[in-house]
Amino acid sequence: MIKQLITAIAIAAISCTGVAQSTVYMTRDITPESLVKIYEAVGRKAHGKVAVKISTGEPGGHNYLKPELIKGLVQKVNGTIVECNTAYGGRRSNTEEHLKAAREHGFFDIADVDIMYGAGEIKLPVRDTTHIKYNLVGANLANYDFLINLAHFKGHAMAGLGGVLKNQSIGIASANGKAYIHTAGYTDKLKGMWSHTGDQDGFLESMAAAAQSVAEHFGDNILYIDVMNNLSVDCDCDSHPHDPEMKDIGILASTDPVALDEACLELVYGVKPTEGNDNRPLIERIQSRHGNHTIDHAEKIGLGSKEYKIVMID
Repeated sequence: MIKQLITAIAIAAISCTGVAQSTVYMTRDITPESLVKIYEAVGRKAHGKVAVKISTGEPGGHNYLKPELIKGLVQKVNGTIVECNTAYGGRRSNTEEHLKAAREHGFFDIADVDIMYGAGEIKLPVRDTTHIKYNLVGANLANYDFLINLAHFKGHAMAGLGGVLKNQSIGIASANGKAYIHTAGYTDKLKGMWSHTGDQDGFLESMAAAAQSVAEHFGDNILYIDVMNNLSVDCDCDSHPHDPEMKDIGILASTDPVALDEACLELVYGVKPTEGNDNRPLIERIQSRHGNHTIDHAEKIGLGSKEYKIVMID
């Protein structure tokens, strides 16, 4: 079924004439070896001081990418795991507790971990100023030469879905930057932010703009990986996530974040619901939050293309 679905997606993409296609690599195997293999398939070698952006996972949750899965890749590139504090209450809302959570989840056993507020926050310019006029990120982002955006593709209570675009926007924004994105430019301060989050499409478009600012900061020194396992309707930021109702799909990677998240989205939609493999809850979560709009807007502002071809590496 997966092979047939991938073939159908590839054919559909090829049939779109006049539009450049991005390449998305895929493996069905979700193993440490396959994660390294798909990184190598992309053909963009990490160099210099390498940041690997993941979600360290809110304590209590259990769907985040585990250290034993990512260890081989992180150590191959001599990477530092990077994260930023959250804008909501919880164990990861301040650096001291966030570091403790990362240690408890085993990430210090495989690499150094940097909660990127060592020198405060810095502003990155944004090209799309419809809502936000700049992007606030942890200042330590400037210390890195290369970024591997290693995301867990799943649902999200506010954004509808979380893939590499969310991991690069909300995920890399400072706490104040998260407030700025969530409020679609209303405020860049945490105090009172949750009273100004009613503009859903503005929030999603602000995520796309913030993700683009990080992409332009790194230029060609960035690549993107989505791991499609533990496909819960809830994010790894949830301390009590709903259990996944879908089977794992695989690992996908690209140099185009728009194509990558779009490919993952279409793979979710392409599953035929059966007992033990029901995509309908995740689709409902995505649609109820208009989650696909982040991908659509990211393409509109020039971050990437939704036209793609899948190359299997199995």
